[in-house]
Amino acid sequence: MADRKLRVAIVGGGIGGLAAANALVRRDIDVTVYERAPRLGEIGAGVFVHPNGVRQLRQLGLGEAVRSAGAVVGEGSAYFRQDGTRVAPVQTTDSSGTTRGCGMHRADLLGLLAGALPSEAIRTNKECTGFRQDAEAATVEFTDGTSATADVVVAADGIQSVLQRSVTTPGTPVHSGSIAFRGLIPATELPWWPTEVLHLWMGEGKHFMVYPVRGGTLLNYVAFIPSDERASESWSAPGDPDALRAAFAGWDSRVERLLAEVDRCYWWGLYDREPLDRWTDRRLTLLGDAAHPMLPHLGQGANQAIEDGVALAVLLDAGRDDPLGALQEYERLRRPRTSQVQDAARANGRRYDSAYADLRQRDAEIVSSVDLRLWLSDYDVRDEAERAAGLEAAKVSGAL
Repeated sequence: MADRKLRVAIVGGGIGGLAAANALVRRDIDVTVYERAPRLGEIGAGVFVHPNGVRQLRQLGLGEAVRSAGAVVGEGSAYFRQDGTRVAPVQTTDSSGTTRGCGMHRADLLGLLAGALPSEAIRTNKECTGFRQDAEAATVEFTDGTSATADVVVAADGIQSVLQRSVTTPGTPVHSGSIAFRGLIPATELPWWPTEVLHLWMGEGKHFMVYPVRGGTLLNYVAFIPSDERASESWSAPGDPDALRAAFAGWDSRVERLLAEVDRCYWWGLYDREPLDRWTDRRLTLLGDAAHPMLPHLGQGANQAIEDGVALAVLLDAGRDDPLGALQEYERLRRPRTSQVQDAARANGRRYDSAYADLRQRDAEIVSSVDLRLWLSDYDVRDEAERAAGLEAAKVSGAL
């Protein structure tokens, strides 16, 4: 392969697919992203980029863009009981304190990731319908009758991945018993609300979280409530603001006052899945939700997808002459960590929804969860991938 660049086709233009594309382009690998939608974007909602994700975006040269488009959170972030009793601070930085978490509008994050790529690297209106591979290459087929051939195909096509079945038997989605409401409120509607903190309230079977996005001009809220109502995974629908308010009636007055300003929201069903037994079949590998869908109770779905993309790029760069071996190394590196995060997200959901006979035990676990947060936040996937590839880890200065 010395006479040409390694070619990578990424199916899916979400956060994970675009992060992977950025990491690959920076390593001089030929990459094209194929997205089924006519344009990149998402229904208005926030995503919290934890320090482990921020670190990788910074190393991709996007640190200033993240700072400009997002809202850095810090001191004052806290967990509360439903009545407003403070339980513990939220760990929002890494151990050094130099890398901080950041709330972002998903559309803004997608926009800056896409904007950093060559325009010809993204092709929309490309819905994947089939896949085949042989000893020389892999080919993805699309509904418009076209196809794309590459040395490696990355399935970053989400929790309902079309390509996942070409690797392994898809896991059975299990409804979690909860649904989530989400929405955005202009900060001007709540001038008394602090715009540099993440707050999370925990009650019986429910929890409620708020953090800023877009430089603090918008507040993103997410409310989790028990429900038997089901929807397809990754599907959202307009919600009923009055039902949302009723679910949190009698909670901390700050929650009630915020919900009083809600005039539009969306809801989606929450499903859990067991970790997959494999991610890779020769020239095809899985990334992000296609590989490790997880409950949102650690806020790590997007962050783990970013980690995947960086690790994949490092290992493909180091293994250009053996891309199939590089994909196996990627799976060996990433699958144990993401499985641990999936399990930890389940456990954290039980804490947030107060599934304890004695809330003092829950509160003690929330206090000690700083260790879990630092395990997540201090991890540098680029260093780990370079170590796995036998390379000397490069360091990047700067802080966010």
